[in-house]
Amino acid sequence: MDITALEKVALSVRALSIDAIQKANSGHPGLPLGAAELGAILYGELMKHDPADPAWADRDRFILSAGHGSMFLYSLLHLAGYKDMPLEDIKNFRQIGSRAAGHPEYGMAAGIEATSGPLGQGLAMAVGFAAAETMLAARFNTAAHKIVDHYTYVLCGDGCLMEGVSAEASSFAGHHGLGKLIVYYDSNKITIDGSTDLAFTEDVAKRYESYGWQVLRGSMYDFEEIARLTAQAKAEAQKPSLIILTSIIGKGAPNKQNTADAHGAPLGTEEAAAARANLGIPGDFYVAPQAQKYFAAKQLEWKKTSENWQTLFAAWSKENPQKRTEWDKFHSGKAAPAVLPAFNSGDKIATRTAGNKALTAIATANANLTGGSADLKGPNAVGLPPEAGTWTRENRAGSYIHFGIREFAMAAICNGISLHGGLRSYCSTFMVFADYLRPALRLSALMKQPVTYVLTHDSIFVGEDGPTHQPVEHLAALRVIPNVRVLRPGDAEETAEAWAMAMEYTAGPSALALSRQNITVFPKADPDWKNTIRTGAYIVKQAEGGNPDAVIIATGSEVGLALEAAAKVTDKKIRIVSMISKELFESQPAAIRDAIVPPDARVIVCEAGVRNGWERWAKPEDILSIDRFGESGPADKAAEHLGMTVDALVKIVG
Repeated sequence: MDITALEKVALSVRALSIDAIQKANSGHPGLPLGAAELGAILYGELMKHDPADPAWADRDRFILSAGHGSMFLYSLLHLAGYKDMPLEDIKNFRQIGSRAAGHPEYGMAAGIEATSGPLGQGLAMAVGFAAAETMLAARFNTAAHKIVDHYTYVLCGDGCLMEGVSAEASSFAGHHGLGKLIVYYDSNKITIDGSTDLAFTEDVAKRYESYGWQVLRGSMYDFEEIARLTAQAKAEAQKPSLIILTSIIGKGAPNKQNTADAHGAPLGTEEAAAARANLGIPGDFYVAPQAQKYFAAKQLEWKKTSENWQTLFAAWSKENPQKRTEWDKFHSGKAAPAVLPAFNSGDKIATRTAGNKALTAIATANANLTGGSADLKGPNAVGLPPEAGTWTRENRAGSYIHFGIREFAMAAICNGISLHGGLRSYCSTFMVFADYLRPALRLSALMKQPVTYVLTHDSIFVGEDGPTHQPVEHLAALRVIPNVRVLRPGDAEETAEAWAMAMEYTAGPSALALSRQNITVFPKADPDWKNTIRTGAYIVKQAEGGNPDAVIIATGSEVGLALEAAAKVTDKKIRIVSMISKELFESQPAAIRDAIVPPDARVIVCEAGVRNGWERWAKPEDILSIDRFGESGPADKAAEHLGMTVDALVKIVG
């Protein structure tokens, strides 16, 4: 270990961070200045990676959970030789078009493993990365060839450990013994408002020990100690490790280090100049020649390491052709088609129940599908076939995950599993508790990760559980998130197609809104409805005798309600449209939309949720909705009390 060279790398990280943040007049210098030594040894000595092959499947993963310190990551990617982070982007830090965004954004540059702006979620996603490593290792490694064998590293700060999602995820990681997860805690005792003593005086070490973690302590500024502690973390295979590194925020800025002023604002012209003088930085955007020389040599070593893995992988492939075929399927990014379950017109079945039949078929065809629920396996009906097994310490090859009552962490962990590569993930809870996981769902959408969210008990028809468990605003809230595909099937047949549509959609997450109550399978007027539904809507019932007097758009269980209402209206020609995905249908060309919902037709909307968003399609008086919280009582009584009835819809039709 060349400590002198590592010191020059740390100096270069500080130099680039000071100048990029100062030029942008925006950013967080405290972390990159305070943790530069860790970055130097992590990227220079500890991590297994290859900038020339940044998507290498067996690379170590690094997640900057404290994403506000993004210049820490960008500086190291640039210094290590990642082509996606040239100096020009660093000079344009936080500017439109620069890959050096304000916080790390997945997809903008190779080497950024996750979007990690919201504190705590990076650590939680890292738990998913580590879990994914165990699953793939168990499935593909052999006694002769260990092709999956890597670590997940995290840098977090006080803010990450204050956020509840990190507690949920860390508890999960400790319980499941994720020994290849190593978290470095940048313990500088400063947040935006001042000392952490203002609000955070707990004993973090004891907390993590109680979670079942190995806890180690050291200095941020001792390279040899960091190396020793990391080796100790790797030696503990049964527990994740938290390495608490005492640090100085803004280290090197003589008048602002160790203060809140160093956290979230540029140092300022005078302090930046003082920091350069104090650190011995000779010029703007300085990279020490010794750091460049050090990484140039390292690039040759990394290339050899990745090439050795390719040789190992080729030998494994030759000896295990069936496993190689499965590996390729896992990493293709495409779901295999499944033989979906069939249902008969007149069957009465809850869409959650139908969803489980579809899930079973899809999981049978796609062995890389993994996931579970927040302690609601039965109520959500999301169990996998018995042969899939349950993922535990003892059975890393299992596919069903017991997340416990941790909705937020569950979703973040599924993001990490998806980001890792090789696996498709799903998670489930009651729709009303989408509120608990929404921040992670938003990151699924932002990162365009195809995580499937199965949200059951989707309306006031939950009944007796009352307004706390009866979602009314949630469909609208989910629909407004860009890239999220909300699918609310109207019966069991639609539910099977909804699951298939979710697996086909790879540009973001899908949210399946499924019923608790039984729903009657209805006949479909469109003979090609299984294809048409992929536009987001199709015609369930045609108006007899020409153009419709009215088109009723309904979703989910309300499609059946609309069919009942139409049967009672004998003096008008009514077309019924099931709109399984409002936002998908609205994205279609006008010709497709107009063929299903004629532009000159009177449109009536029926959905057991708030009106918001449906005003595009109908006048307020033509929308049967629920714009208040629910009531506790049997489902039919609650619906009658809230006005979500056949007679109410008939009255609107007139």
